[in-house]
Amino acid sequence: MSRSLLTRIPVPVRFGALMAVALLAAACGSSGSSSSSSSTGAQAGTSASGSAMVISTKAGSAGTFLTDGSGRTVYLWVKDGTGSSACSGACAALWPPVTTSGSPTASGSAKASDLGTITRSDGAKQVTYDGHPLYYYAGDSSAGQTNGQGTDSFGAKWWLVAPAGTSITSAGGGTAPSAPASSAGGGWS
Repeated sequence: MSRSLLTRIPVPVRFGALMAVALLAAACGSSGSSSSSSSTGAQAGTSASGSAMVISTKAGSAGTFLTDGSGRTVYLWVKDGTGSSACSGACAALWPPVTTSGSPTASGSAKASDLGTITRSDGAKQVTYDGHPLYYYAGDSSAGQTNGQGTDSFGAKWWLVAPAGTSITSAGGGTAPSAPASSAGGGWS
C-alpha cells in the first residue's frame, strides 16, 4: 500500500513548513487591524514617540534626496497639485502616501520650514515637502532603494525629491525646478 504524501515528507521539512505558515499568519495578522496601506508607510519613519514622521536625506548616485527617518526613499508625483494629492485607490496601493499622526520633523539637510501636511480623503495626514505630497514606492524593499525614480505610472512621472524641494529628474542628480500646478491639471515636471 502507498503511504500518504504527508507521511512521506521528513519531519524536519514538515516542521519547517508549519513554522513558515505560522510566521506568515502572524505577519498578516499584525497588519490586519490597519485598513489603509498609508498607515504602514508612516510607521517606518516615525520618531521614537511614534507620533511624528521624520523626513531626512540620503546621498546617492542621483544626488542628495529625501527619505523618511528610517532611510526609506520618498517621492513626489508630477500629477499632484500644490497641496493636494491625486493618488488614491490602486495608485496609493503602489505608491503609499507618507503619513503622520503628528507634525513632521526634519533631519539631515531637509528643511523643517518646507514640511507640512494635507488631509487625504480617508482623513489621514499626508506629509508634504515644499507643497509636494510625499509617497513611498512599493517596489523599494529596503532603505535607500530608488526603484521608483523616473517611473511613469498612473499618468505621470515619479521623482526623487531634493532638499531644495525640487524633483531630481535624472540618475546623475540633475533637478528640475518646482512649478505650480495649473488649473488644467498640470504639475511639476
